[in-house]
Amino acid sequence: MPDLLTAEVLRNALVVAAEEASIVVVRSAYSTFIVEGSDASAAVLDARGRLIAQSMATTLMNSMALKVALPELLKDIPPDRMSPGDVYVLNDAYRGGVHTNDLLVYRPVFVGGTPAYFTATMIHVSDLGGLSAGGMAPLATDIFLEGLQLPPVRLATEEGLDPTVEAILRANSRTPDKVMGDVRALVAGTAVAAARLRTLVGEYGVEGLSAGVDDYLDYTEARTRAALAELPAGRFEAAYPIDDDGINPEKSHEIRVAVTLGDERAVLDFAGTGPQVPAAINASASQSLAAAVFAVRCFLDPTIPMNDGCLRAIDVRLPEGSLLNARSPYPCGGRYVPIYAAMEAVFQAMSDAVPERAIAPSGILQPFSIAAVGAPYWIHLSYDFGGVGARRGLDGPDATGVHFGIGRNSVPQAEPVESRCPLIVESVETIPDSGGPGRFRGGLGSRTVYRFLADCHVTTRGDRLRLPPPGRDGGQPGRLGGFFKRHLDGTVERLASKVNNVRFAAGEAFIVETTGGAGLGPPSERDPEAILADLEAGRVTPQGAAADYGFETKSAGSRLTGNGDDRVMRVPAP
Repeated sequence: MPDLLTAEVLRNALVVAAEEASIVVVRSAYSTFIVEGSDASAAVLDARGRLIAQSMATTLMNSMALKVALPELLKDIPPDRMSPGDVYVLNDAYRGGVHTNDLLVYRPVFVGGTPAYFTATMIHVSDLGGLSAGGMAPLATDIFLEGLQLPPVRLATEEGLDPTVEAILRANSRTPDKVMGDVRALVAGTAVAAARLRTLVGEYGVEGLSAGVDDYLDYTEARTRAALAELPAGRFEAAYPIDDDGINPEKSHEIRVAVTLGDERAVLDFAGTGPQVPAAINASASQSLAAAVFAVRCFLDPTIPMNDGCLRAIDVRLPEGSLLNARSPYPCGGRYVPIYAAMEAVFQAMSDAVPERAIAPSGILQPFSIAAVGAPYWIHLSYDFGGVGARRGLDGPDATGVHFGIGRNSVPQAEPVESRCPLIVESVETIPDSGGPGRFRGGLGSRTVYRFLADCHVTTRGDRLRLPPPGRDGGQPGRLGGFFKRHLDGTVERLASKVNNVRFAAGEAFIVETTGGAGLGPPSERDPEAILADLEAGRVTPQGAAADYGFETKSAGSRLTGNGDDRVMRVPAP
């Protein structure tokens, strides 16, 4: 490229092409989860399988899947068998996919008669079969119970959708019209991004665009290596547990990692991680790769672009046949459970390496589905987030989770959900005292109550609901969350963290409480002013302040005194 300004313009043009594709998918989709939660991803790759650009809304979970799966597509369908207008789809978790409901769609972009680039889109479609509606199968013991599997197949030509593939998708879905609406949205997104890419080829020329992409990826690699070179060299080990696999509720599992820093690179070796199990707590390699890369990037300059150049400096080793690299027929639908444990293990190893940027463990997202008992089917897929662990110098944010899969903005608002499903969202609130006490407090968990207007089935897939996120450097654990059933007589029953198709009657309520983040540093060292601010904001109750921090409310004059501190602070009398 002639200058850095031109290179930056090109970089943004590629990102915008992907961004526009994701916007088209959201605006064209049929599923509530996509339309209201904006959960759509898009990326631009080249024929060498390199990730060039991704939309701002694209998560690392999805961009890594799109990257890892493209070479698998090209193995089965070589470029010389592709034609302009062709579109391909797959969801095979063992070949780069995520799980059965996540469809990866690719469109080749021809330059000089040959596919040179691929535009790609991806969303979680509403339903593709399996044990329960919406792709939630927390008690699956093999991949076949999770839904329809698709190897790389041609989804469409320039004439439209392939009728045979459409018939297969419809026959395997409880909500065929929504699924096909979502599929057409995915195809439309790839078409828009391909048109933008062809415009760039015309503007920069074939060689100019290719050279610009190479330079851009090299630039990203150089920045990533420079940032890694600033970290202390050495080997840092950590582990993080998984509550259970849903089949054996009392048996925990473990993710282990050794992070080696030095020579302008990071090597993350997950040797010692537990073996794959016949339960829905395994992950595909693409998802584990995303977890590892995300965790490392959290300790680097956040302005470094995310593309193939970054990946060249991070070597992730995932033992085949482990919880992080499952092989058929072991299920992969519960991938959040092991990959968030992998992320947490890397966080703790990196926190040992760079203690001034340390972060305590967090509560994670708790996914669930609510679905009709029978036809006509309606489905609500959602989740909520736990509190983030405290960071060195900062309290953890409330109910946002540390995540690389989705953001809080993807949780649908109450009104659209109530208009599409027979339920009422009674309340959404944070839970006082749920953040782990510490010099820096963990973020709060949340509580959401759904009251049903019709009989329905509820399916859950949670973790960190039995083993709380442990405190760091003297901090205390976060408060455990859980899933609950409120009966018609008002009694509340705790559900297991992983249940399938629990029947709820009209009038009963489903309560989702998420786990708080852990604290960092001894609670006795917390600034009394921070405790007072928490009390005034309702994040901590007077009882919690007394029990966790030795901070007591005195009835006379409504004064609060800090343990070990001579100052007296006044708050309004209750």
